[in-house]
Amino acid sequence: MKLYVCWGTFPTPRPGGHPCANAYHALRDAGHDPQLVKSYGLAPLPGVFNQTRGRREVQELTGNRWVPTLVLDDGAVVDGSQEIVAWAKANPA
Repeated sequence: MKLYVCWGTFPTPRPGGHPCANAYHALRDAGHDPQLVKSYGLAPLPGVFNQTRGRREVQELTGNRWVPTLVLDDGAVVDGSQEIVAWAKANPA
């Protein structure tokens, strides 16, 4: 499985935590070990500023440049932090 994240999975002072970190830690807590794909850039900016491999792949998979995005081994896509957290809780390793 691949987890596309922005810069990393580190904690931030952001209320509710950082979406990429929340998704990553939910997967780890559920016993999964996702391959991380760092997708530098900032999704709200125009596409010209989001040309990293990760952002391009996420756009091909989802139609948007927002991360986190999880790609399961069977190719299924789970898009969004809350959706990934819910998937991890429902699908422990």
